[in-house]
Amino acid sequence: MNIIIQSTLKTLQKSKNLLDKLEDNALCDASLPPYYSSIGTHIRHILDFYDCIFNLDSDRVIDLTNRSRSKDVESKCDSAVNYLNTIIEKLSKTDFDMDETVKVIDDLGLGKTEIKYTLGAIFTQANSHTIHHYAIINYILEGLKISFNDLDFGYNPTTPKLSSTLN
Repeated sequence: MNIIIQSTLKTLQKSKNLLDKLEDNALCDASLPPYYSSIGTHIRHILDFYDCIFNLDSDRVIDLTNRSRSKDVESKCDSAVNYLNTIIEKLSKTDFDMDETVKVIDDLGLGKTEIKYTLGAIFTQANSHTIHHYAIINYILEGLKISFNDLDFGYNPTTPKLSSTLN
């Protein structure tokens, strides 16, 4: 299995660990300022990104603006776990050519644009995107006073550890 997919699976396992710990009311709690987003909206957003990749069409186009945005995934842990398991299964059982060129449609703030990527690049972006959203989820967990014992959750692997900066 490709290292990009291995890394992605390792990152997504953190979603599984988190969802196993949460109740539905915590998943959909959007009470914290300033953005009033929930853990569930971030998990759904992460998984939708991967789902867009798997919806690669016959013209080899991935449309990141065409997301499913399921409210059940945002509010029900069972639905989120099922969606996550579907993504993990597709990642695990598909042999991707990471050098294959694809077209990615995204909206960078000025309307939809089309960008050339490789599958390796879009999966790498998806993994980094996931870690970024884990950092936001970490703030929400803190605000909701939910303990999640994963010291690497929300940290990019290249982020220096506090102990290494003290030496």
